[in-house]
Amino acid sequence: MCGIIGYIGDKNCSDILLQGLSKLEYRGYDSAGIAILNNNNITRLKTEGKLQGLYAKVYLEKPEGTIGIGHTRWATHGAPTTINAHPHSAGKFTIIHNGIIENYKELKSYLQKEGAIFSTETDSEIIAHLLDLNSKNLTFEEAVVKTISKLEGAFAVLVLFEEAEKIVAFKQHSPMVIGVGSGEMFVASDIPALLEYTKRFIFMNDGELAILEKNSFNLYDFSLNSKEYKIETLNISPLMAEKGNYKHFMLKEIFEQNRSISDTFRGRVLNGGEKLDLDTSELNDFFKNSLKRVIITACGTSWHAGLVGKYLIEHLARVPVEVDYASEYRYRSPIVDENSLIIAISQSGETADTLFSIKMAKEMGAKVLSICNVFQSSIPRSSDAVLYTYAGPEIGVASTKAFTTQLAVIIMLAIHLKECKTGELDVKLLKELLSIPEKIDGILQNSELILELAQKYHHFRDFLFLGRGLNFPIALEGALKLKEISYIHAEGYPSGEMKHGPIALVDEDMPTIIMATKNNQYEKVLSNLQEIRARSGKVIAIATEGNNSIKEFCDDIFFVPESSALLEPFFTVIPLQLFAYYVADIKGTDVDQPRNLAKCVTVE
Repeated sequence: MCGIIGYIGDKNCSDILLQGLSKLEYRGYDSAGIAILNNNNITRLKTEGKLQGLYAKVYLEKPEGTIGIGHTRWATHGAPTTINAHPHSAGKFTIIHNGIIENYKELKSYLQKEGAIFSTETDSEIIAHLLDLNSKNLTFEEAVVKTISKLEGAFAVLVLFEEAEKIVAFKQHSPMVIGVGSGEMFVASDIPALLEYTKRFIFMNDGELAILEKNSFNLYDFSLNSKEYKIETLNISPLMAEKGNYKHFMLKEIFEQNRSISDTFRGRVLNGGEKLDLDTSELNDFFKNSLKRVIITACGTSWHAGLVGKYLIEHLARVPVEVDYASEYRYRSPIVDENSLIIAISQSGETADTLFSIKMAKEMGAKVLSICNVFQSSIPRSSDAVLYTYAGPEIGVASTKAFTTQLAVIIMLAIHLKECKTGELDVKLLKELLSIPEKIDGILQNSELILELAQKYHHFRDFLFLGRGLNFPIALEGALKLKEISYIHAEGYPSGEMKHGPIALVDEDMPTIIMATKNNQYEKVLSNLQEIRARSGKVIAIATEGNNSIKEFCDDIFFVPESSALLEPFFTVIPLQLFAYYVADIKGTDVDQPRNLAKCVTVE
């Protein structure tokens, strides 16, 4: 949520700030603004709505300067208006902020008593006023430190001061990365904003403050004690964050899944499937000797991946697994001990609820393994071990390739846990993993069949998604995708639960999409399917290739490749992603940036 970017160097920075913000649109926003320092004067431009409005203002006013900060705001405190948009200022200070200041009411009351006059409804404005007040008797840097000491909550903040040619950046529980250039420095909330300019990055930790000048930077803790840092070089092409010839990022990312899954397996599934090499050496002794239970914590689509993980780990490794919404887990009293493994799943690695959940579990003695896509993000850095998905940048808010690469990591982990527990490597299943990308490619080559289904069904207002076993989480994921980007009401259920309520809704106006693959639960699913047809419900089946007999029970059907039942989610989810995409595109909704949603949820 919210995108932030800063630049200091020799170039006129307005274009750099705008380009960087455009690369952060996927995070979700409802207003935007920039501030540029030039000759001890700060020019501030901001607008509600999309970036086009800000581009227009910059084009008209042509602000000059080589030091600046930019922001896209996702409203939390205060309506999404121009006046509430960042940057915010007080005195000679201008700030942008990602996060939530939890004690802002107390601070605002205190500041008003000190004479501060507020012009916005935001919690963020108090930061500027605190800086202004604290600077009366302190240096710029000392005023920043004193201000930080008053803040509670989550924040990533950039500060400009009219009398200093530098940018101050500090963070707590919100993402921040520094980009190192030649005679120029960058800072942003995520690396896609900076890939065009540098591949050298410093990933800031919580409790750190950076002072950026065009030829240097220094890193401190919140008491201004110097800290060591490591510059990471990332070989990520900026083209990976571009749409190419695709209409939307989401469609591009759906079609990248064969490649991204191959990248996830590369270097891990070796010798044609004869060997598995997961980088979990820090935890392997724990897996073999101490592991008694697994708790998977995640949010949204990652939670659905966790549900698949429960089936796979319990089936293969015979270890009991719980799956918790991170937003609920952190507020109850979970039973966790030194024999517990917490698996945190997050595309961004910055999901606030998931991050706080693992920190709580670690304090209770648990080991933490994270599954994440973004290198050196907060969740991996707070874990005992991390398995990266290597999906590449995912820009579309509705997750697609991140989900299937999470599944790829989870099934490798389940196989690995089985080997740790029993000493036996499931070579047959491991070999079959290598066939997944090719089978997915076959599904994608038939995408026009899904487009035809979308053209036929896009006008319906309600959908039911059903699945059993490993396909129940896929039913949930299919319903979520349709809701997220087309704004159509959809619900996912276990097929066996249909008679416990959802069947009351079945009629000719509510189509059902049902996972009807030929596994050991097929006959039961077939019975569910017939019950829907008996009540005039329209049925779209996702079925196994070669099962032509199912056609008489369906209105429409899409076939997926035959596979081990444990691998079916890789194939049944692809048609649902495509269906959601094509329905949304036909309806004309904002596919990549659906209303009210953000890619990275860094606040509660």
